[in-house]
Amino acid sequence: MGKKLGQHFLRNKEILKRIVEVSEINSSDTVVEIGAGMGDLTEFLIEKAKEVIAIEIDPALFKILKERFFSKENLKLVNLDALKFPYEELPNFKVVANIPYYITKPIIFRLIELKNLLSMTVTLQKEVAERIIAKPKTKAYSLLTIIVQYYTTADLKFYIPPHFFTPPPEVTSAVVKIDRRDTPAVEVEDEKLFFKVVRSAFSKRRKTISNSLKSIVDEPKAFLLNIGIDPMKRAEELSIEDFAKISNRLTILKK
Repeated sequence: MGKKLGQHFLRNKEILKRIVEVSEINSSDTVVEIGAGMGDLTEFLIEKAKEVIAIEIDPALFKILKERFFSKENLKLVNLDALKFPYEELPNFKVVANIPYYITKPIIFRLIELKNLLSMTVTLQKEVAERIIAKPKTKAYSLLTIIVQYYTTADLKFYIPPHFFTPPPEVTSAVVKIDRRDTPAVEVEDEKLFFKVVRSAFSKRRKTISNSLKSIVDEPKAFLLNIGIDPMKRAEELSIEDFAKISNRLTILKK
């Protein structure tokens, strides 16, 4: 139970309280918890929020949750794969969760574009958390960095050592608060093209940007020089503004 689904249960009350504190949820919020487990975080969330929707895929854990919280009226329990939940149908909501490691990236990609998502306060593997908040020219800077930082601002709040979990994971965890921006970090003419450029650059991260753009633009070297970007740079050396500049110029060329 839990283990096979990659869940590590966090039961330390002080740390759970701290997660709820940094999430800044209040009595008017709808909160979604992904991977509710045995309900230790759920307990704190229902005290603070207007409504909590706790999603748990494991039927045995779901049964525990139902028994534990049978009298709580502001809690809705959902026995479902969190990737299949219809988040689009919710009012504005916040996510507070100790996300099962095996769905970390897919769930972030699933949620990040939603207009009704206000914030996410999530416990992640340290390595993933550091990629989310990374700066250019660092090893952690990646496709995930750009996608998250395009839509949101992210702040690493604190680390949690493995021994606080049952069973202990092999890695340190970190709590990250992600807040939706009112408008994306950069202005892009064509979002689809912007992400295509970014994906192409990071899928070949050891290649120069000139090389990785070959499938998208003819004469990439001349094209990059023309907009003031060094064609010999690699993906991790380019800022989100650089990627916007590339995709915006491409949009003009394709018209």
